[in-house]
Amino acid sequence: MAEIADVWFDPACPYTWITSRWLLEAAKVRPIEPCWHLLSLAALNEGRDDDPENDPEGYLWLPARVCAAVADRAGQEALGRFYTAFGARVHERKEMGPQTIPDALAEAGLSGDLAETALSDHYDGAVRASTAAGLARVGPHVGTPVVAVGEVAFFGPVLSRIPRGEEAGRLWDGTLLVAGVPGFHELKGVPHADPDPS
Repeated sequence: MAEIADVWFDPACPYTWITSRWLLEAAKVRPIEPCWHLLSLAALNEGRDDDPENDPEGYLWLPARVCAAVADRAGQEALGRFYTAFGARVHERKEMGPQTIPDALAEAGLSGDLAETALSDHYDGAVRASTAAGLARVGPHVGTPVVAVGEVAFFGPVLSRIPRGEEAGRLWDGTLLVAGVPGFHELKGVPHADPDPS
């Protein structure tokens, strides 16, 4: 029986995209089932004097709002489909334009009307609430992604490439092992490389 891995993600973050694709790879070789939730960097950084995401126009709110609307109207599985369709366009094919969200909704089998929520603040409360729920699992000092399996929760791992096959499974095993040790706080590797989603 598959174990639920709750995943909080920001749809616009390229490193989170790679982590999410690793989880799907790991699910091919380990009995896990990702369950998708939103953790918005726009909501996380709201009210800060600096702009750590360099987003003065507020672009990060747009896909986050659509994700919240998809989750509300169509459920977690549909959110995963939309995230896959949106992320492949943005992070793999570098398609960033007015048709990105509508095309991703269509590919995910969802109503095109959901695209309109990008420009409305109707779902901002839901975006903030989901972000808070993810942060509550690990603390306010992290960002995206957050993964939780039962009582074990962690930020990351931050990856610059997607592990495949048994490598993905071993990373899953090791991450759960480390994150499950009482008192575990942080583990870092070499400095970030540019994300390679191939």
